[in-house]
Amino acid sequence: MEKLKNFIEFALAKIFFAAFRTLPLDMASYIGGFMARAIGPFLPAQRIAYANLSMVFPEWTTQQKRHILDRMWDNLGRNTAELAHLPGDALYGRMTLHGIENLPENGKPAIFFSGHLGNWELSYPVVHRHGHPVTLIYREANNPYVDKMINGIRATQSAAMLPKGAKGAIRLGRAIKDGQTLAMLVDQKMNEGIAVPFFCRDAMTATAIAEFALRYDLPLIPGRIVRTRGCHFEGHVYPALVYEKTGDADKDTLSILTHINALLESWIREHPEQWFWVHRRWPKAEL
Repeated sequence: MEKLKNFIEFALAKIFFAAFRTLPLDMASYIGGFMARAIGPFLPAQRIAYANLSMVFPEWTTQQKRHILDRMWDNLGRNTAELAHLPGDALYGRMTLHGIENLPENGKPAIFFSGHLGNWELSYPVVHRHGHPVTLIYREANNPYVDKMINGIRATQSAAMLPKGAKGAIRLGRAIKDGQTLAMLVDQKMNEGIAVPFFCRDAMTATAIAEFALRYDLPLIPGRIVRTRGCHFEGHVYPALVYEKTGDADKDTLSILTHINALLESWIREHPEQWFWVHRRWPKAEL
């Protein structure tokens, strides 16, 4: 039954992606946003997102939170439709890019990170298209068929792809030694991580980004893609984070992750309607 369910989900996803691909980019993006706004509020994820917003912004009214969530669903729906157009130059051509000079010179390896903000699927192509072979670290989808389909699209904009966790850990070190830049989204909950402040509350945070930076002396390059209007974006690549190695690995790891979470929080506060509020970022007891 599980295989049948996965196959049906895959077939539907395949049809939707094929349909979005045949539509003009602006139309596909609009329809994707419209569909998500219509369906999203009736999904169980709406309750998670509303609880997250209520915890982070307790002073907001119900109307304010519903307005933000409506725009969040619009952004998520647009992202899904736009993913079908990721191969090629059409989607990338809708971006105004700032700070590309902050990428390391001569293709030196680094760790480029972002969060589930705006259209995050456009973040790693920025690095890849500017002379840095990218190994994308991703979280596997629950449905293996859908996972393979989406990764086939992503692979057109990266040199290699590795799943998070033990499965990809060994190959990560090899990619770094080969001079590749790692790209990862670092705003999701990881039960095997450590507690780090995020919106004034502890959130379990993956340690891999800090551990690899410290082990291989890699610069940590922040970047984000902000949706400005419709299917148009601003891309930002920021100067590398400043961190030090004191010899205390646990202390240095916590320091780096605290800095990263504070940066992500500032981005989310600036554009709360463009973040992935449906994720269980904090313990259930907090919600």
